[in-house]
Amino acid sequence: MNKATVSGQASKTSTFMGEDIPQAVRDTSEKVSTVQGSKSVKWIVIALIAGTVALVAGVLVAWQGGMLGLLNNSQVAQTEQTDSPDPNATVDPTAPKTETLLGHFPYKEAPREDLQPISSDGRILMRQAAARAFLEMKEAARSQGVSLVPISGFRSEEDQKYLFFEVKAQRGQVTTERAEVSAPPGYSEHHTGYAVDIGDANLPATDLSPSFENTPAFQWMKENAAYYSFEVSFPKGNTQGVTYEPWHWRFVGDRDSLETFYKARNPQKNIETQP
Repeated sequence: MNKATVSGQASKTSTFMGEDIPQAVRDTSEKVSTVQGSKSVKWIVIALIAGTVALVAGVLVAWQGGMLGLLNNSQVAQTEQTDSPDPNATVDPTAPKTETLLGHFPYKEAPREDLQPISSDGRILMRQAAARAFLEMKEAARSQGVSLVPISGFRSEEDQKYLFFEVKAQRGQVTTERAEVSAPPGYSEHHTGYAVDIGDANLPATDLSPSFENTPAFQWMKENAAYYSFEVSFPKGNTQGVTYEPWHWRFVGDRDSLETFYKARNPQKNIETQP
């Protein structure tokens, strides 16, 4: 082997050994490294995007929950405002009164054109339907030997003012004491034209007295008044606290009279049960 050949082989060996890795192998390694680095960056970007999306979604959910809470609070506040009475609201003067006064219910006056006499002198009046029923009942009692006499029928508010305030002052009665035997003006059943005070013509001393219950007239009324649609307004132990009045009767023989007395007793219940 000559020096030139040896030198050439040494040169080739030095070139191969000095570079450690052949060019082809280095190219492959660099390419793999580049691809792996690219993939790592790609996954990092994806992770960052996913994290950002999750964060934004969380913020949106929290914001939505806060808004719903505010809306609910607003709705509750509006409901409370709707349910609460308005202190500045105007009261309708034409609306029917429902409150009791000293145990008595409010009643409107009967129309004057609907009244007719039930006494021979024409001074005692009742509504037409009630007047017809009373006169029929009176005649039925007379045929059985019992004499019913009307003492009082329709009374205006002016009449009731005298009976409540003037008589109270004359007798020196306190207000609650007077209310046990007489209704304040605007609160008497006599305003309706359906109420009547009845006496026994043969026993006038029992007029407007609890002792009326011992008369033939009262006994007959107990047994027969319902046939003519009359009932005692203030029986013993009545819930209104009004003194027992066996002489005070009311007519409940048509729709208007029935509603007048029974709606007055529980107006709220009647409103709720209407269809």
